[in-house]
Amino acid sequence: MDLRKSWLSDDMRCRMVCKDVSADTMYDVLHDIEYRRKWDANVIETFDIGKLTVNADVGYYSWKCPKPLKNRDVITLRSWLPMGSDYIIMNYSVKHAKYPPKKDLVRAVSIQTGYLIQSNGPTSCTLTYLAQVDPRGSLPKWVVNKSSQFLAPKAMKKINKACLKYREWKQRHNPGLKPWLYPEQNTLSSIPLTELSIQHADSLENIDESGLSEAKEERGEGSDDEGPN
Repeated sequence: MDLRKSWLSDDMRCRMVCKDVSADTMYDVLHDIEYRRKWDANVIETFDIGKLTVNADVGYYSWKCPKPLKNRDVITLRSWLPMGSDYIIMNYSVKHAKYPPKKDLVRAVSIQTGYLIQSNGPTSCTLTYLAQVDPRGSLPKWVVNKSSQFLAPKAMKKINKACLKYREWKQRHNPGLKPWLYPEQNTLSSIPLTELSIQHADSLENIDESGLSEAKEERGEGSDDEGPN
């Protein structure tokens, strides 16, 4: 596995070459919400809310942040597209009246987040992760620096490990159920666009976490994930 990352202002980009994972398997793992609950130790809660089209849906995801930071959550509109042997998955934050911000979580904003999966052959692929995310809160500079250096690459490695175990797990858990590949299997209720609007960061409460010390964070439990996906 070859892992490379680059950071440009508010953009986060990370690329991973997996020599032992096919593009098809990577695509399945990134879609399979039931499997995510198993391999993603940082997930607090995740579920699909509804669908817009055969390749677009709305979902909820909350995740643990390194203590003593507050945990985060997002509501995102996600779309996906197979392109021959390659795949793309993208999302951005939306508002839904039935899922307002929670008191115990900070509502983050995905400006644009996504994956590009490129096939390198039957047993190899390249995964590129791009994220433009506003985590909200007045985060200390050391938190941003640590995230850019460690959390995204660590999360990518966890995805690679999850892919290696997916085939065995899927054989025991509804092996034929893949609504991201077979739209006729999708049982989500349709959501009219009138129920959604773009989530702008400036409309959310800004939680001040700027006074948190790095020493306190080091004593807490670290998160392996960098945010919404």
